[in-house]
Amino acid sequence: MTVVWWRRIAIFLLALSPLAFITYMTVTQQLGADPAKTIVLFTGEWAIYFLFFSLSVTPLVRLAKWRWLMVHRRMLGLFALFYALCHVASYLVFILGLDLSRFVSELVKRPYITAGAPAVLILIALGVTSTKGMMRRLGKNWQKLHRLVYVALFLGWVHVLWQVRSSYFHAVLFGVITLVLLGIRFYWHRQKLQKQKKAA
Repeated sequence: MTVVWWRRIAIFLLALSPLAFITYMTVTQQLGADPAKTIVLFTGEWAIYFLFFSLSVTPLVRLAKWRWLMVHRRMLGLFALFYALCHVASYLVFILGLDLSRFVSELVKRPYITAGAPAVLILIALGVTSTKGMMRRLGKNWQKLHRLVYVALFLGWVHVLWQVRSSYFHAVLFGVITLVLLGIRFYWHRQKLQKQKKAA
């Protein structure tokens, strides 16, 4: 129990380190010519990183037998939500200047927002229902709801892809990771169905 407790603290502090870094860079004015854009991109990237981290837990538990990771999966998922909300907040504050009337026109001008917005809404829904109490209330529907994280991950990748102006490096890298994380789950699901057919 003590090991789990200290591991949770260590993961929590590590997960906050990107926020500490971008805060330090902001205060010391080291964000370059367009600080607002840098903050928005940075927080968005870390939202996707934490989605990758949380969705990597199950494969690592099953393939590498790192069972100790399972207890930390929810925290990693909540940090994906945290950085996604930081991403949205920094966009609204630093890019739109809290002028919400511009948001609709931005949706038309920048289609990648139409991919990112539902991804954030999904993460909010998953975050709100991540407690043990909500698991009990939703029952079997809880697992169905939380499978939407795969949709959020795909939409997050589309959000990145549609923003590309020059280099496709990050979009391709994120796409490969997304394909691996979703592909391995599709493979496992197919194997499960085949076993059920044989058993029947």
